[in-house]
Formats: sequence, structure tokens, C-alpha cells
Amino acid sequence: MQLVDDVVAMKDDITEWRRTLHADPELLFDVHNTAAFVADKLKSFGCDEVVTGIGRTGVVGIIHGRPGSNGPAIGLRADMDALPINEITGAPWASRTPGKMHACGHDGHTAMLLGAARHLAETRNFSGTVAVIFQPAEEGGGGGREMVNDGMMDRFGITKVFGMHNLPGLPVGQFAIRKGPIMAATDIFDITVTGRGGHAAMPHQTIDPIVATSQIVTSLQSISSRNANPLESVVVSVTKFLGGSAYNVIPETVELAGTVRTLSPEMRDMTETRINEIASGIAAAHGCKAEVKYLRNYPVTFNHADETDFAADVAASVAGEQGIEREQPPTMGGEDFSFMLEARPGAFIFMGNGDTASLHHPAYDFNDDAIPVGVSYWVKLAEKALAA
Repeated sequence: MQLVDDVVAMKDDITEWRRTLHADPELLFDVHNTAAFVADKLKSFGCDEVVTGIGRTGVVGIIHGRPGSNGPAIGLRADMDALPINEITGAPWASRTPGKMHACGHDGHTAMLLGAARHLAETRNFSGTVAVIFQPAEEGGGGGREMVNDGMMDRFGITKVFGMHNLPGLPVGQFAIRKGPIMAATDIFDITVTGRGGHAAMPHQTIDPIVATSQIVTSLQSISSRNANPLESVVVSVTKFLGGSAYNVIPETVELAGTVRTLSPEMRDMTETRINEIASGIAAAHGCKAEVKYLRNYPVTFNHADETDFAADVAASVAGEQGIEREQPPTMGGEDFSFMLEARPGAFIFMGNGDTASLHHPAYDFNDDAIPVGVSYWVKLAEKALAA
């Protein structure tokens, strides 16, 4: 491991920040305490500019390089929001708010980027500008989209943007990345099937939406097995089935909902089309009507080739070549850093969190031993990207 010495010396401070954030989790855009904590730290580090309220509650810190330098600006992004989960870790720094916890490590991401900002503001060993980006509402709210739509990239002249996420199961001190799609598009759908309700003992006098909807559920699974190219990845998961309220009543309507995960625009288009065709066709065959609402949520997180090679090389400078997996298989989870990668070239990398509970699990906790690794990666990336 080739860690930055000053970063190693800061580990205790950064750990304290991380645990402070962990104990006070906030959801979606309602990250006012977290954003204030971040802004106060950035100001104390001597950042040249600290801007709040980007994308509603996002924070951006601007750090210029050595005096007289005139290089480009790059963006480094961390996410700030937590999840609506009851924590069961029992840690001294566990969430103090029932029903909310940092179950995805955003507390660690924020603390590590703060550590990098402190080092970069103190040393300024680069030519150009670093924008440290602290984003709200990654967990379903589209905070990355809101920050982009708020003009962040143009306002701060950001030419490239980089993101990082911890990964349980990957050893601390290791990184993983790939060119192209690394995380999936995350669409959602709602289907309402309407028939004619009535007495369950007289089904011939009704048009049963439960039977029709059950067949829709089964047929949706054929999209990945019979409509998608076998070499492409498509996930269609029905996660809600709501209908009926009594043992002896056939309901008038049944509601379905679920998620679609794809890694290419073609598979995304095909899946949306087939969901509409399957739902309407099967409903009609049973004498019912189907209303489909399909929402395109986060797009594919797509790593640009040159920036991926660069990020992988930086990771190797921290962890050694044996510590970077350059052909990481994509995950069907989603990330709204995808909106930033649509706006500017860049790359998203995974960093090992060790043998911990999985992301979004009530026993998950960010591994503080990973802090020097992540901060060293950020520091070296900024200094190499903006070398004189």
C-alpha cells in the first residue's frame, strides 16, 4: 500500500467525523445538519469557495491549486443521505434517530472526501481547481440529477467528474472498476388491472382481475428469458401485488409494482415496450383493462474509457496493480452518479469495505480501516489529474 503520509495521520480525525455523521442520519434532500457540518468543515479547511444549496441541499467546495496555476477543474463526488432502516449494529456511534441509519456508507464517503479536501486545501500540490461535491438524495431522490440541473458543471467549470463507493466483500485496500456500464438503469413500473368485482362464490358474474394479474406476473418473467439477448442483462422484479380485502369478495382492481434493471438503452426500450404489451394483452384476454405507468429513474452508470483507465491507474498507485480489478462485472444496483457521468466524462470506482454486512442491511457499518485508502485515492487522483 502506498498511502499518503499526511492522510494516515488524519485517520483519527476523519473517523471522528464519520462517526458523528453516522449518529445523525438524514434522508433524501433533508440533509440540513449533514450539509451544515460539511460546509463548516470546508470553510475551516480554507477552501476558496463554499457554496450551499446546489441541487436543493448539496454543497460544493472549491479548492484552487498552487498560485498562478491555470489548469482545468475536476469534480470529486460523495453522497450524504442515509436510508429508512432501523440500525442493529449496537455501535457506540449508532444512529440516534429510530428508523434512519447510514446503511450504505455515505457517512464514510462524505468523511473521506472531507479528509481529501483538507489535505488538498493545505498542500495545493496541483495546477487547476478541485470541486469537492457533496450530494443529497442518492437513495432514490435523484440528487445527482438536481445538482446537474442546477448548473453545477458549468458554474464551476468542471471538465471531468469522479465518484467512489464502498463495496462489502471486497477486501480493504482493494479497488474494482470497469469501462462502460458498471451499474444498471433503475426504472420502476405500476400496473393497475381493472375487472368487475363481485361475490367470490359466483365468479362467473365477475371479471376476476386477480387471475389476470397473476398471469401478468408470470409472463413478465419471460422478458429476460425470451425477449432479451441472452448476452444482455435484464432484471424484471415484481415487488408489490395488492388486491382484495375479504375472503369472499373478488375485487374490482389489483395493483402491481416493481423494478426494471438494464445495462443498455436497447434493453431498456425493449423492456418498457414488452411490459406494456404483456399487461394490456393479458388483461384484454381476460376481459380486463390494464393501465401501465413506467418511470425511467436513474440511467446506466457508464464509465468513460479514458477516465476509467486513469482512475484504475490511480488506484494501482495506492493499492498496487494486484489491488485493482480492472474488469469488475457490472452490478444491477443503481447510482445517480450516472447523471453526472452523462453531463461530463468520468469514472465510478468501488473500494473495498472488507468482510462486513451487505449494503442496505441493518447490521451494516462503514469500515473505518478503509478511510486512509479512500482518502489517498482522492488525493492522488486530484494531484495526477491536475499535474503541472
